[in-house]
Amino acid sequence: MNVDLEIAQKAELQPITEISEKLGIADTDLEQYGRFKAKLPLKYINEDQVAQGNLVLVSAMSPTPAGEGKTTVSIGLTDGLNKIGKKTMAVLREPSLGPVFGMKGGAAGGGYSQVVPMEDINLHFTGDFAAIEKANNLLAAAIDNNIQHGKRSVGLDPRTVLWKRVMDMNDRALRQITIGLGGTFNGVPREDGFNITPASEIMAILCLSNTIDELKERIDNILVGFTFDKKPVFAKAFGVTGAMAILLKDAIKPNLVQTLEGNPAMLHGGPFANIAQGTNSIIGTKMGLSLSDYVVTEAGFGADLGAEKFFDIKCRYGNLKPKAVVLVATVKALKFHGGVAKDQVKEPNVAAMEAGMPNLRRHITNMRKFGVNPVVAINTFPTDTQEELNRLKELCSAEGVRAELSQGWAKGGAGCTLVAQAVVDEIEAGKNDFKLLYDLRLSFEEKVEAIAKRIYGAARVNYSAAALKMLKSLHENGLDTLPVCIAKTQYSFSDNAKAVGAPKDFVLHIRDIEVANGAGFLVPIAGKVMRMPGLPLVPAAEQMDLDSEGNVIGLS
Repeated sequence: MNVDLEIAQKAELQPITEISEKLGIADTDLEQYGRFKAKLPLKYINEDQVAQGNLVLVSAMSPTPAGEGKTTVSIGLTDGLNKIGKKTMAVLREPSLGPVFGMKGGAAGGGYSQVVPMEDINLHFTGDFAAIEKANNLLAAAIDNNIQHGKRSVGLDPRTVLWKRVMDMNDRALRQITIGLGGTFNGVPREDGFNITPASEIMAILCLSNTIDELKERIDNILVGFTFDKKPVFAKAFGVTGAMAILLKDAIKPNLVQTLEGNPAMLHGGPFANIAQGTNSIIGTKMGLSLSDYVVTEAGFGADLGAEKFFDIKCRYGNLKPKAVVLVATVKALKFHGGVAKDQVKEPNVAAMEAGMPNLRRHITNMRKFGVNPVVAINTFPTDTQEELNRLKELCSAEGVRAELSQGWAKGGAGCTLVAQAVVDEIEAGKNDFKLLYDLRLSFEEKVEAIAKRIYGAARVNYSAAALKMLKSLHENGLDTLPVCIAKTQYSFSDNAKAVGAPKDFVLHIRDIEVANGAGFLVPIAGKVMRMPGLPLVPAAEQMDLDSEGNVIGLS
């Protein structure tokens, strides 16, 4: 049996009513999903307490394909902060079934730093993803229905439809499809495609809305396509915003669970960071800050993706100001970025680790561009040598940052108290002065360039003919004033996944631009990144089973 699953299944969970009692939440306000999960009403958000709270962001250096354990560190840090006397809650994303059954497995932490019930969280949980999927696909059905029934047509040119259907699974065969075949009874034939649910604009809207009214306003503003005379058509024209909001009425409420050590944890929303904004909801974060003194949250993949989008998109729309940033680093990732093959990163190699340090160094420098001096959490593995760990701490010290070992997987909160104290010390020093990277008054091209040059290390940005065509349409229709959310490989600062380390003076290639007008950002798509992933050669699903007594086996 998988070790993480075995630990989770043996844990003695507290009833969710006991967890909510620690937060001062009345039982009558809990919407329980069994004994160990519940949804919370939005009335528990207190903007005054949000402004006073201590928001801690966990991000990372550029990861290896296996990931560097941000969620494990986030949960361990939450338990560690509680152990040193700080009332702390983890506020994290919900896992997507695509990675669960694909390459990465689950996303509920690992070892003794998990949120539980792990199986429920990694599978269907409280149905939020299903609700987002249905709302997205209701709009898709309404669009094709409008095209079919000409008498009610809003004049949408079927060749320009931007809205795709979604499903929460990795399935490359659905990236580009043809619909409406089989005669006029089945609709108007046109090209279409699927994105994975975390890449849906509805997911982004749910995560970036502060209220139900704002949710509906953002849905209305979704750009669906263009008329035959090239005028924009928005979702409002199809009259299903209210119905979509009904489908999302429970999904907009954050989910309360617990860590293995019985500390409160809130999971809400789950956009990917390489193809979307990569962080949990504004509502969830604000509720956490309303109910706790410290909130630990995370932003997916490396800080060039997750942290930048967390700052420039989520913090901008939520008026949030993080007090501290934790960068997760691992010995194996440093060796990977030092040129060691991924199947050899467990072998001792201090020289390769030193060679990979420029990657971590750039992430440290980047965080300072947002006015925050990071703490480095060294997520440890059994294969790490003491020499390697000592050298990594020395390298971080030379960069002017405090680095502490994070041993949450093996020891839970007790293994993360040093990182926790480093975070508290950084906040109490009061030297951080958070700021955004760019001003919204800059042009679209200037915003992309600011990220490409200042965060990624690019020399310039190149746009394909398709991207330039979309950019021209955005300019002409006044749709180019939003923040940008660059979709890019997570394995490199560049758009080339194989360019490890800290490449510089490269050309960032923008092959297309997608519009998330309702969510409130534009998506320049760099390189070969896909918004519908495929399964790997050996999917994690092949190792899973359900025994005769209904017990899950092999979920990691």
